[in-house]
Amino acid sequence: MYKVLLVDDEVDVREGLLQEMDWEACGFIVSGTAENGQEALELAENVEPDVVITDISMPFMTGLELAERLRERNPLLKLVILTGYDEFDYARQAVRLNVDEYLLKPFSADTLQELLLRIRRTIEEEMSRREDIRRLQEHYRTSLPMLGESFLASLLTRKLPKAAILEKARSYGLQLSGSAYVVAVAALHPPEEEPSPGPGQSLRASGDVDLMLHAMLNIAREMWEAQQLGSVFIHQGNLVLMAAGEGDAAWHCRLHDTLENVLRSIDHFLKLPVTIGVGSVAADASHLKNSFTDALLALDYRLLLGSGKVIDIRDVENRDCEKLRLDELKEQALIRSLKVGTAEELHGAVNAIFAELHESSYAYSDMQVYLLEVVTAVLRTAKDAGVQLDGLFGAGFQLHTEMFKYAGIHEMQAGFTDLCSRIMRHIASHRQFAYKELVEKAIRYTKENYMDPALSIQKVCAHLHISAGYFSGVFKKEVRVTYGQYLMGIRMEAAKDQLRSTELKAFEIAERVGFADPNYFSFCFKKGVGVSPKEYRSRSASEESVRP
Repeated sequence: MYKVLLVDDEVDVREGLLQEMDWEACGFIVSGTAENGQEALELAENVEPDVVITDISMPFMTGLELAERLRERNPLLKLVILTGYDEFDYARQAVRLNVDEYLLKPFSADTLQELLLRIRRTIEEEMSRREDIRRLQEHYRTSLPMLGESFLASLLTRKLPKAAILEKARSYGLQLSGSAYVVAVAALHPPEEEPSPGPGQSLRASGDVDLMLHAMLNIAREMWEAQQLGSVFIHQGNLVLMAAGEGDAAWHCRLHDTLENVLRSIDHFLKLPVTIGVGSVAADASHLKNSFTDALLALDYRLLLGSGKVIDIRDVENRDCEKLRLDELKEQALIRSLKVGTAEELHGAVNAIFAELHESSYAYSDMQVYLLEVVTAVLRTAKDAGVQLDGLFGAGFQLHTEMFKYAGIHEMQAGFTDLCSRIMRHIASHRQFAYKELVEKAIRYTKENYMDPALSIQKVCAHLHISAGYFSGVFKKEVRVTYGQYLMGIRMEAAKDQLRSTELKAFEIAERVGFADPNYFSFCFKKGVGVSPKEYRSRSASEESVRP
């Protein structure tokens, strides 16, 4: 259903439109009504309508002025102008404002229904066109090789779900399917002094690192793709060779033979001193980050084994059993739960982290390192949120030490869950305090400046240095009304006080409480208080006179 805002200063017209039309049958729902342009402008900010149907002649703000203000806020909004024959020339100004439709009064329900159906078709066609454009842009972007390489590079530094990786790989036309994944890194090692470049001399003498890397890339890519091993790209000043395949003996043999050929070709054709580090085998693409980390670690062994070689991490470190690693996605789930999660989400995140320790048998030293990583993530989250652990758990509290006081994994998990729960509740409490402090500042600023006609939520947010969207949600959650409603209430109370205690005229009071238009002040006062300012003053004077 698309939302409609009805605006007309005649109550009969508004009620007639509401009762005579089957709005839902046309695909619409009336989300609000207003009796003047100023009220409609404020209401539109809350209800965010898709269509505004407005009379052309209204107090405080005409339909055309309203249309212009609304169009500035939302260019996609559909505007319908209601006008009489004597206002038709006036309504032609609507062309300048790109008003979508206009209706001449009086009009029948059938005429309005036809107009609504026409607008609905227009909205749906525009949505369809925007979706088509979005898809074309997405297809264009994903077809660019540069973005494909950027995606592959991202897998070296963060973990993504396997399904998301394969979907992206298909979009970019990358080969990332298989049961085994290996990352190799070809690095230029520190250069030795060389003479000026000459025929047959080293490309290194030119000093252009980018030129050297791209020359290496051309050689490696040609050989890598010929063997259908995967992708080759430049990342952080090194050449990355990413392989995906079946993982059988023949595949591993082809992988290492190709790496040796790449190394020899770079040395033969480019005369560049290069060492290639080969990472561990990952079971799926979501663990490419681990293989990349191991490839960089393998490169460090050139200090012991010498450079100009292919060094496989499995040859230099004992990798008989799978290395225990903290899963990045599970770590992110734990951090998210501590910050904004529920108790159930926190328990689920902790269970997922400890499941690694329950399901497999690891060396105690590996488990210690794993748990220290988990604790470090919690400490970092607590610090970012401003949690003082000494204040929460007592002076001298050390979470790292506390974790290893338990008798077994099950007791450790229960204790860790309890500690995390207390930290989560403290973060939530601290956040609630921050909300209250923010709202108190806004209220204080509003009470000091409500007499300014230009005071608005945007001005308050500029003063507080926060976004209007964030502030709106926080304010309504704490005060139970929107900021606009709160500001109006402050101004009405101030106006009532001045009506009771001064002899100022209504237009003078309007100016003192933040209304640039005295007529709009009278309208808002009567709507909010139930009587006009004059009637309110008379009633207050009568009540005062009868008091003993």
